[in-house]
Amino acid sequence: MKLASFQYLQNQPQDNAIRTGLFLDQHTLLDLNLEAQARGINTGFATMLDIIEGGDTTLSQLREMAEKPRTTGILMNTVLLTAPIPRPKKNVFCVGWNYAEHFAEGGKKLDDKREMPTFPMFFTKAPTAVNSPYGVIPFDETISTQLDWEVELGVIIGKAGKNIREADAMSHIFGYTIINDITWRDVQRRHGGQFFKGKSFDGTCPMGPAIVTADALDPTNLNLSCRVSGVVKQSSNTKHMYFKIPKLIAELSRGMTLEAGDIISTGTPEGVGFARTPPEWLKSGDLLESEIEGIGIMRNPIGVL
Repeated sequence: MKLASFQYLQNQPQDNAIRTGLFLDQHTLLDLNLEAQARGINTGFATMLDIIEGGDTTLSQLREMAEKPRTTGILMNTVLLTAPIPRPKKNVFCVGWNYAEHFAEGGKKLDDKREMPTFPMFFTKAPTAVNSPYGVIPFDETISTQLDWEVELGVIIGKAGKNIREADAMSHIFGYTIINDITWRDVQRRHGGQFFKGKSFDGTCPMGPAIVTADALDPTNLNLSCRVSGVVKQSSNTKHMYFKIPKLIAELSRGMTLEAGDIISTGTPEGVGFARTPPEWLKSGDLLESEIEGIGIMRNPIGVL
């Protein structure tokens, strides 16, 4: 199943609140709030976090809705998709250097004779960085002009756990989405190697356009790509992850509880702007497209504040 969060456009009779939806096909979305009401279900579908926290019971109800909807689907041209989780409860967990070629291109550019790490490198992006799959990425040249792209597979935790074993890790996943870990590169390197600030500016975590549930997608062999104004910059496959998803979840949850709704961005492949010769940066007027097979495409314009 493919789920989304959305708002009705202003010319629609419904209010402008963020709602949850289920894709019936690529052109039609089922309003889960209306569908739940038609079935006499009073809770569990108001937000994407409600759905995720509902666990197997809610997933079962969603399958019934998908198979035999009781309300009429709405056309995609009457709604605006938001980030699937518009405001996460926590920072977005991110993984650095998780594709060998990206690790190598960074080491070469920085003249750093490094070896692949024994353990994953984790950092976070602030919840206020989250942006919609079609939202404008703010560009402020008074801060920096070194704005870079990083397309990544996002993992959504569905079942809470601590000290999760690798063998059990996949059972803790609710679904998958697309994230672009947009980064102000000089700001990233300004703070003693701590990535947080340079990766947490407002709007630098576009997410979406949907969450595909774990039972509907194999995350181990997905093509992913990033384009800037129609030019391919990144093109790889999730099979090239150095640390696989079970390892990431096991390491991240060691001594630290992961909760339903937590988001893990699993790292980016080679082709980022800073590692190019000469370096390339996003600029106002560019269109950033992030695509992962089986999930969809995000299209984010770069705009001046």
